[in-house]
Amino acid sequence: MPQPAGQRYVERLPIPALADIVSTVWFQQLAPDAPAYLHRNLPHGGTEIVCTIGATPRVLGPLTGAHVEVLPPGTTAVGMRLRPGAAGALLGAPASELVDLTVPADALWGRAGTVLGDRVDAAGSPAEALAALQRAMVARRLSDADLDPLVGEAVRLLMPGLATPVAALPTLLATSERNLRRRCQAAVGLGPKALHRTLRFQGFLARAQQAFATGRTPDGLAELAIRSGYADQAHLTRECVRLTGTTPRAFLAENADACACGHDHAASYELMLAGSFKNATAAAS
Repeated sequence: MPQPAGQRYVERLPIPALADIVSTVWFQQLAPDAPAYLHRNLPHGGTEIVCTIGATPRVLGPLTGAHVEVLPPGTTAVGMRLRPGAAGALLGAPASELVDLTVPADALWGRAGTVLGDRVDAAGSPAEALAALQRAMVARRLSDADLDPLVGEAVRLLMPGLATPVAALPTLLATSERNLRRRCQAAVGLGPKALHRTLRFQGFLARAQQAFATGRTPDGLAELAIRSGYADQAHLTRECVRLTGTTPRAFLAENADACACGHDHAASYELMLAGSFKNATAAAS
């Protein structure tokens, strides 16, 4: 489906009170007279909270492949993307129970999920709706749900800018492979190898989005594959099909069209290309 004009998607850094568990927040708008829009949710290692105006808020669990939905004209939605391993601090459920699932917020939080939807619906603009979502999540943050420091360091080491081999993690973290896999699965919903593949692909996407945003054509696929940590272009192609459902060439064409008609991913790709989420708190302050 061609990507239409008359729509916007903008990512921003979260407020400081959420910066240690949320990577970015975003809003998306389709004009009432715009065509329907093909939205491809991609694996990014974390969970996501999505509030579409007029609908029940949803929690999108960690993805192992693309989840494609068609947004109708007039859609307005806001959301936040949690960092890998941060789901327990807000959701009250382990990420491992939400893999590849979309769950109504009221199924997880009861009446609090319904109240969140009402507050977002009452906002007068996407910016106000996003502010309402963030205030609600600050209030909801669970004081007894500490982040797993072992998993947090594993995520940091697997970021594209560091590209630590998965096999090296147990030694670097002074733990066993089995313990790391168990704790990563519980906190992130993915094992270390799957998380590594996901973050590596997000690094590839970030490089492409940065090029589109600055009016450049991304490097050739072979060079982009090597710069993103793939063995070669064929390796990138296999992973792209696995994670997005389409080839790199088709995927990049789709992204180029979307970025040209009102997408701003700067907050997301700048964090990813920095190689670490540790700069999030300072950047959001």
